[in-house]
Amino acid sequence: MRLKLQSTVLITSDFTKMKMFYENVLNQEIEFDFGNCIGYKCGISIWELKPEYHISKSLGYTYREEGNPNIEICFETDNFAEAVAEIKKHNTKLLHDITEEPWGQKTIRLYDPDNNLIEIGETIKSFVLRFYNSGMTAEDIVKRTSVSLELVNNCIDDK
Repeated sequence: MRLKLQSTVLITSDFTKMKMFYENVLNQEIEFDFGNCIGYKCGISIWELKPEYHISKSLGYTYREEGNPNIEICFETDNFAEAVAEIKKHNTKLLHDITEEPWGQKTIRLYDPDNNLIEIGETIKSFVLRFYNSGMTAEDIVKRTSVSLELVNNCIDDK
């Protein structure tokens, strides 16, 4: 059996608010819009769960407001500072401000309107080049980040 992940669906009780967040704060582009279900090109969909749907009836229509504490939705960007500045314009609820992870990637974590945890981080290429441009050798970057030497060299060669 071969299965292909189609989408991650975020079920929401405030469809309009979630739609505005993903489009205006995270700048996601719509791939399809069925009115109460929107799929974004990034692979996330938001779905307004209505009481008459079979999933609602099966779940007892128990929508939870607090998000899922066991899931983090991760986005990466080559323009980390620009992304952070844009996010901060919208006064979003942050878990933490910019931090550098133990492997060297800069991240910021925030919540969407349904309190789902969102991570915005640098791409591997971005943080490898940040270290390289600071004077580190490829071997030093491998030790610092655990990124393979082959990938580090590809990032450096492709700059």
